[in-house]
Amino acid sequence: MNPLKELLDLPVAEKERRGILHTPLEISQQPETWIRTWDGIKNRQEEIRSFLTTAGVDGPRNERPIVYLIGAGTSDYIGRCLHHLLRQQWQCEVVPVSSTDLLVDFSDLILVDHRYLWISFSRSGESPEGVAVLERALAEHPQIAHVIISCNAAGQMIRTIEGRSNCLGIVLAEETNDRGLAMTSSFTNMVIAGQALAHLWSTEEYVGTLKALSEAAEAFLPIAARTAASLASKDYLRACFIGSGALAGLAMEAALKLLELTAGRIKTMSQSTLALRHGPMAALDHDTLFISFLSTQSARRGYEVDLLREIEQKQLVGEALAVVGCGLSHLSRNFPRLEDTRLVAPSQAWVIPDLYRPPVDILFGQLLGLFASLRCGLTPDSPSPNGAISRVVQPISIY
Repeated sequence: MNPLKELLDLPVAEKERRGILHTPLEISQQPETWIRTWDGIKNRQEEIRSFLTTAGVDGPRNERPIVYLIGAGTSDYIGRCLHHLLRQQWQCEVVPVSSTDLLVDFSDLILVDHRYLWISFSRSGESPEGVAVLERALAEHPQIAHVIISCNAAGQMIRTIEGRSNCLGIVLAEETNDRGLAMTSSFTNMVIAGQALAHLWSTEEYVGTLKALSEAAEAFLPIAARTAASLASKDYLRACFIGSGALAGLAMEAALKLLELTAGRIKTMSQSTLALRHGPMAALDHDTLFISFLSTQSARRGYEVDLLREIEQKQLVGEALAVVGCGLSHLSRNFPRLEDTRLVAPSQAWVIPDLYRPPVDILFGQLLGLFASLRCGLTPDSPSPNGAISRVVQPISIY
């Protein structure tokens, strides 16, 4: 049984009635769309490389820019899944900065006489904070270089930078511009676009990784769907997601997906692995579902396994899972056994470093949100019955 396929196979009228016309398809299509996103970046490789060279990315190391990865909500978490990879590949300082913080603390976050490259992520290109930050930066700091990555060619952010020599727009395929409220295809495809930017000077190195990501995701989807549907039926009141490094950003996004898609009926939290032990562990109880995105890197995984063992010994949660979307390779299968923690992973394994894993592992978080939304009697395409949240955040006053 594949509960995701069952939803996809329903008649259109039934999908419309249940509010699942878009979200299940947007989740399931992701492995194929990643290849097309990469092809789109690669087709513009020389143009994008030329722009980044002008921005100083491959210049002398002491002259390279500070790179800000900018977005709000899910788009902020894209940067938190990418900054370690971009820092390693570009050998310069890369910092995720939410547009919500940047708007409020604009002057405090810009250092005089420093070179900057701002990479902004936005599904719609209409986020009021993202637009306001971009417009202010263009007006007050014209020396800052900008890359806008969006899924909407008609969005205000893309239109704002037209004809500006210090700006570059990258618009992904229309199929990534999710129609459902929750960002799914748009999230993973913008992460893939960021990974592609990281490897613009090492494309052959990335091709194998991208192929492994797509294959692992195809294998992981039915496993993640079955597990998510089963967990959703247990009516947990809370969920806690943890991860380390790039997987900490993934944990933030997984927590947000479950919170959004259940209209807050399941309360969620996310922490980096060791940070959980410094106070937030007090929030765990038997009504909590605990999910660890388990590293395949041995030293990092040691800390994660120790935490899971501590949670088992103290009997802190209702159920604990260790998620490894790429499977456990021969290099990492010999990790210590855990008594009560369920491993969620495909039987086949791909050697994919943690830096690249967020697009695969988030499938579990997206599917848990989808099935929990249905369990709550909501419509996943528009799961906010009181209108608290919407697909595009509503305008705000800009001061």
